[in-house]
Amino acid sequence: MRKIRELGLQMNVVIGLVVVLASCVAGFMLSGGQLLALFQPFELLIIGGAALGAMVMSNPLAVTIDIMKSAGKLLKASPFGKDAYLDLFALLYDLFNKMRREGLLGIEKDIDDPEASPIFSKHTGVDRIHGAREFIIDYLRVMTLGGVATHDLDALFEAELETHHAESHLVPGALGKVADALPGFGIVAAVMGIVITMSHIGGPPAELGAHVGAALVGTFLGILLSYGVVGPMSVYLEHQAREEAKYFECIKVAMMASFSGAPPQLAVEFGRKILYHAIRPTWDEVEERVKQK
Repeated sequence: MRKIRELGLQMNVVIGLVVVLASCVAGFMLSGGQLLALFQPFELLIIGGAALGAMVMSNPLAVTIDIMKSAGKLLKASPFGKDAYLDLFALLYDLFNKMRREGLLGIEKDIDDPEASPIFSKHTGVDRIHGAREFIIDYLRVMTLGGVATHDLDALFEAELETHHAESHLVPGALGKVADALPGFGIVAAVMGIVITMSHIGGPPAELGAHVGAALVGTFLGILLSYGVVGPMSVYLEHQAREEAKYFECIKVAMMASFSGAPPQLAVEFGRKILYHAIRPTWDEVEERVKQK
């Protein structure tokens, strides 16, 4: 069942794209249209090239590179499932438990050399989330240094999470702007097609009709790519950014509870309570995982 669920998370983008394209093509052909009439590679070149150039022009190089890399995320299952949180809670529980037994300085060796730490070595599931282990270690180090008030630590958490939130939305935001521009580029391609049509104004009606049809396909492609492909991709990446933000917020809430004096099980429970219901493990599931030897 777990494999089927992961496959669904992995394939929903492909399935949605197939449904969008199949619906448009099937409806066109069932209405008597000829499929080859939609094959206009030069219109697609105008629209795609203009959209790509505008994207490169309007974004820093780092954001453009991240947009290219984001294509892989669309086909990968989300790493922020229930198992990911159970791994996180098990790690945090062991860290909090050691801090409670040995004091804050008791985990100094663990955070100085996490590769040799028995705790971090046992809970490698957190390593699958980019930056999660470093995030935990950085704030454990701040806590062990001492002299930090609770409200100051909370403010530091919030500032970093806000920065992380803004950074994670750069790629979806850039793709959303490309989606907004695609209908306009479709009109550009259509106008250029009409210009070509006007140069054949004295030709036979069939030839004029073919040129007009090719021009209109440009408008069709611009709108389809905007609302059927690039726009949904942007929204999907926004969902992934939201899930990632929730993961780091969960770490923050649990660590703040521990810093305020809550026992390990209760600190982990604070983190569990802020999760979305679809992925929130039960109390018993968390208790069973954190007590595994």
